Amino acid sequence: MLIALRDVHDSDLPVFFRQMNDPEALRMAAFTPKDPADWDAFAAHWRRIRASSDVVRTILGDGDVVGSAAVYGQPGEREVTYWVDRSYWGRGVATAALRALLAEVPDRPLYARAAADNAGSRRVLEKCGFETSARARGFAAARGEEIDEVVLHLAGRAAT
Repeated sequence: MLIALRDVHDSDLPVFFRQMNDPEALRMAAFTPKDPADWDAFAAHWRRIRASSDVVRTILGDGDVVGSAAVYGQPGEREVTYWVDRSYWGRGVATAALRALLAEVPDRPLYARAAADNAGSRRVLEKCGFETSARARGFAAARGEEIDEVVLHLAGRAAT
């Protein structure tokens, strides 16, 4: 499968909304919006991030919208995030998309967070060079409880 990144189009948003309302994907991601079924909150969130200086991309798999990926935050504290449609899990999509995003955004260090029990996401991050740097607990809206999470970092010099 050919994986590519591009700018987010308005027509991608209903696809992202549908992907973010998959109960199994929500549980695995854990740290999600309080009410992922709230279209108005979802749309407002995407308006904010698309208007920001964050790097936000649509993930395409053979030309189809299969997810999103982003780098956000202040220099020195920037984080990566991604969401891939569950029907594409285990096929290397997230790893290929994250590698493409990291090539596009040379800023370092970068950080990521994942539910401690989300082995798939942790594996993607580790394949892309991230290393676990801390453990924490946080409230996971999708699970309705506080859970363990890992903080990972990708070291290196910041781009000049």
